[in-house]
Amino acid sequence: MFEGFERQRVAIDETDLHVVTGGQGPALLLLHGFPQTHAAWHQMAPLLARDFSLIIPDLPGYGASRGPVPDAEHRQYAKRNTARIMARLMSMLGHDRFYVAGHDRGARVGFRLALDHPERVRAYAAVDILPTLAVWENMDWQHALSAYHWPFLAQPAPMPERMIGHDPVFYLDHLIERWAGDSKKLTPEAREAYRTAYRNPDVIAASCADYRAGASTDIVDDRRSRDAGQRIVAPVLALWGRDYLDDGVSPLTAWRAWADDVQDIPFDCGHFVPEEQPQACAGALADFFKLH
Repeated sequence: MFEGFERQRVAIDETDLHVVTGGQGPALLLLHGFPQTHAAWHQMAPLLARDFSLIIPDLPGYGASRGPVPDAEHRQYAKRNTARIMARLMSMLGHDRFYVAGHDRGARVGFRLALDHPERVRAYAAVDILPTLAVWENMDWQHALSAYHWPFLAQPAPMPERMIGHDPVFYLDHLIERWAGDSKKLTPEAREAYRTAYRNPDVIAASCADYRAGASTDIVDDRRSRDAGQRIVAPVLALWGRDYLDDGVSPLTAWRAWADDVQDIPFDCGHFVPEEQPQACAGALADFFKLH
């Protein structure tokens, strides 16, 4: 995977990031989701590298990146802190302004990047998520069943860590099969990369810390931003899979609560849009970013 790309390590505060770079043109930061690694972008990267300089990290604590030690206040893995780290990464690599595309948890980091660092983000694409507050504030028993991992992973340590750690590959495969429209479209190489990463207890702990932040500090930060009237000034593109996110309402409505310039594109696939529809997803991102 990522033939012709470069790999490097970048130390920022308590993190030691594994970063893949390559391509030419304006900078595009690609942020993966849970329970994945940077490998989520491996089918799209060669397509996007024709027009963009790609920066593809493992998020702090995920994949081969070392993350901070989880803290009791859940600040270390708050999306605001991870966004700050990503902004510093881009500065260290020489990119003052850049595009951001994030899938799943990475899209939540991109959300805070666009809110907290508006001078840095030229345009933002969120792949198959609704804003965090929209998820929690609209969660009824039916949504709780379908998205049970949100409250489960957010339980206090070490309960989810021990349960997942008993058979991490089983749990990872369970999530992929549950969320994918067609799991066979996730390549064997990517699946093995995710399994290798998720066998690491530190990665399991970081992912749980990520979800604990999502159920606590992220909510506080987002509500404060909403109450203050803070909005995303960059153009926003919402890409989503009909097999996962469609409950009869387009994500467009949820994103317009946070930004004025929003468009959305649905795909006939499940949650893993960059892997289930790599060519269409890459084309949509390229067309969108080239306009901005």
